Amino acid sequence: MNVTVENLAPCKKLVRIEVDAAAVDTAFAAMEKSFQKESNIPGFRPGKAPITMVVKKHGDSIKDEVKRKLIGDAYRDAIKEKNIEVIGYPDIEEIQFTRGQSLMFAATVETHPEFELPEYKGLPIKREAKEVTEADVAKAIEMLREQRADFAKVDRGLATGDIAVVNYSGTSDGKPLAEIAPTAKGLTANQGFWIEMKEGSFIPGFGEQLIGAKAGDKRTVTVDFPADFVSKELSGLKGVYEVEVVEAREKALPVLDDAFAKTFEAESFEKLREGVRRDLESELKYKQNSDTRSQVVKALLGKVNFDLPEAAVANETRNVVYNLVQENAKRGVQKDVIEKEKDAIYSAANANAKERVKLAFIVQRIAEKEEIKVSQEEVLRRIQSMASMYKIPPDKFIKDLQKRNGIVEIYDQISTEKVMTFLENNAAVETIAATA
Repeated sequence: MNVTVENLAPCKKLVRIEVDAAAVDTAFAAMEKSFQKESNIPGFRPGKAPITMVVKKHGDSIKDEVKRKLIGDAYRDAIKEKNIEVIGYPDIEEIQFTRGQSLMFAATVETHPEFELPEYKGLPIKREAKEVTEADVAKAIEMLREQRADFAKVDRGLATGDIAVVNYSGTSDGKPLAEIAPTAKGLTANQGFWIEMKEGSFIPGFGEQLIGAKAGDKRTVTVDFPADFVSKELSGLKGVYEVEVVEAREKALPVLDDAFAKTFEAESFEKLREGVRRDLESELKYKQNSDTRSQVVKALLGKVNFDLPEAAVANETRNVVYNLVQENAKRGVQKDVIEKEKDAIYSAANANAKERVKLAFIVQRIAEKEEIKVSQEEVLRRIQSMASMYKIPPDKFIKDLQKRNGIVEIYDQISTEKVMTFLENNAAVETIAATA
């Protein structure tokens, strides 16, 4: 077999392969015998028909099978011989194939990028010296207290701290806001909407103009949408709302005692405090670990640049775009709005995909150098945990994973997690003062 390799572009090679005629004829002979054993031709016992008759009947199938096997075997041998790390499947072309002649074909392949692994130990990490305080616990309990607040109807004018239940619709320069910002339905018109009478609630300046209004009153409320408003279509505009006050409600907070604690399934108020502290400490630890990992990734990606395989980036971009579109759809964003933003979505997805692909190659190289491995037991435990979480029988879950090459994905996930933990444990951590 003769193999030559030509570099077409970074991470792309053209592999030309030639299999000599003798090997081609040997493959034909072996395939004909294989067909003869399985043939069932009238007048002959199964597997005993003459080769000539078998070839006459199955000639095209024999040729196709020989071609498929020869190309597959030759391609694998060539890649191994030239020590090429291939990504995905080859693009086979320029095929010359017939009995009695050498087989020649070319395979265009994408390869792993070539780069020098940067220094990955001692990556600089800044970690805030933060801990859960009594003030944090008190604030969290106050939020729980707000969840159990009672809102009683009152027959008086709205005061600061009250709740106004209102119907409203808005315009800007006489044009309905629903036409200006069709996706921001809750900001343009609503029925039975609750607004707390405090500064900054809902739209800045809205609630303050309802102070003193009673149930049944109607008021015209004017607002200036901030330049950085959540709905871009409304940013910087002046809005006019016709508002009807349906109800006025007074908020009453419960007493912080054991009875209050039991509404959250705690034995006592002290037990509730302990539970809240544990939750806050777990949340803080998660945030700190997440921030540490983000810093590790950023530092690692900044240490080396190299060309990325186009197909790998394109495939990851598709995955990211799909996830972004799904997230927007779940949030209620209309298809036509997503279509208008498709260029921006693709651009953001492509940038994200490049970082993911680049990180994956660096992490893989670190795993190889540090001999960080993933055992079958670790993969199995992860699969069992996921099957339990999704409430799917493990056997069925494994079959589903096998259909979409999901087991390899799980292996890669675990490997990446182990490498990231290794990098975090070997990082140069600087403790800094906590921010507010």
